[in-house]
Amino acid sequence: MVFNSNVFLFAFLPAVFAAFWLSKTKQQRYVLLTVSGYVFYGYWNWRFCFLLLVSSLVSFTAGLMIARARSLSARRAWVLASVTTDLSLLGFFKYYNFLASNLARMVPGSAPPLLDIVLPIGISFYTFHTISYILDVAAGRVRPTRNLFEYLAYVSLFSQLVAGPIIRFREIEDDLERIDGPPREDHMSRGLGFFVTGLAKKAVIADSIASWIDPMLGVPQSLSVAGAWLSALGYAFQLYYDFSGYSDMAVGLGLMFGLRIPQNFDSPYRALGISDFWRRWHISLSRWLRDYLYISLGGNRRGEARTYLNLLVTMVLGGLWHGANWTFVAWGAYHGALLALGRLGRPVFAPVPDLLKRAGTFLLVLFGWVIFRSSDLPMAAHWLGKMLGFGGGAGAVPVALVGWVVVCLLLANLVPETWEFEFGTRLRWAPVYAMVFLIAYLFVNQQQTVFLYYQF
Repeated sequence: MVFNSNVFLFAFLPAVFAAFWLSKTKQQRYVLLTVSGYVFYGYWNWRFCFLLLVSSLVSFTAGLMIARARSLSARRAWVLASVTTDLSLLGFFKYYNFLASNLARMVPGSAPPLLDIVLPIGISFYTFHTISYILDVAAGRVRPTRNLFEYLAYVSLFSQLVAGPIIRFREIEDDLERIDGPPREDHMSRGLGFFVTGLAKKAVIADSIASWIDPMLGVPQSLSVAGAWLSALGYAFQLYYDFSGYSDMAVGLGLMFGLRIPQNFDSPYRALGISDFWRRWHISLSRWLRDYLYISLGGNRRGEARTYLNLLVTMVLGGLWHGANWTFVAWGAYHGALLALGRLGRPVFAPVPDLLKRAGTFLLVLFGWVIFRSSDLPMAAHWLGKMLGFGGGAGAVPVALVGWVVVCLLLANLVPETWEFEFGTRLRWAPVYAMVFLIAYLFVNQQQTVFLYYQF
């Protein structure tokens, strides 16, 4: 089930919303959110609900046992058991065939067989939820909940279950504890505003761009120099408005149920450097990687050389988190190298005007998106080569796509991020929200597409 589908908009959401606010107690609402999360997830493939439940039960139990453990070794054992279980499940479903196929190329005849494995949707996201919970409990940053359904509701919250943002339990713990409160007018109006804005981003902008660039990238050999640049720009904006649109809708849905989901984007294409970009893009992931991986590796506390290595390792693993493909490894390594170079050259770049920093950062990010979007490394090399003038000639480009790229350049650089909007709470704003929804739905009705980050 996806947010921009008829079954979600006109059946699932209204039913869950009504049942939630008709429920009176915490426990009733925890159970309802849990059941609705599993129905939402099971609509895709009900069998994988058991995988989600196993991951949740293991981490819930481990959290309680960590709190009861009387020795450091016992706490560490429970942390290791829980994290190992989560990573083993993620590793098998997401990376087994990737490793097996690469072993087959390196050592023919001795590699394990390829299996017919279906990647569970959202497994990368809910795995990071459960791992962050266990690590926070072990570090004393959060007390483990003793209410099973409160925890199950947190992990399976349908508004962010399959594509984030990656929420830590402590970020919504207070809201979960006060979930039996009455609806707040400001939450409802702001939630509705976020939801319709995100739907418009996805259906009107991202999907319109996709209708042009997907056919172009289906035959990358036919790209001209202009077409290669235009498709790269188009994909950069498609990905941003698709994913930030999903995140806005997730935030809006959370507010409608009294839960404040953290910000995931902050005008990333206005970044003044790669480190600034990662403070603005997929904020929940970059903070997760910083707090649970980069700092655990030593961060910047063990000398410059080790800092650069930690940056590279963190970003390579962050790239691999996105998918089992060498393109994601290369994309992560590329960003890790850029972060290291940015840190090394900070005194040199300091006097550069902000406008040039922004343009240069966007260009570097754009090259990275080419690697990210490519189906394999040869396609990435071919596409980048076309952009640099190798093997690409002149050719016609879709005028409509040029228009969308120009519009998106203006929007991304001039229009505030959704979090900066002042959504009206008075009744006179209702027609505005209804009009935005209607316009977005007209685009949805033409083609209902999944969100790009569902594949990760």
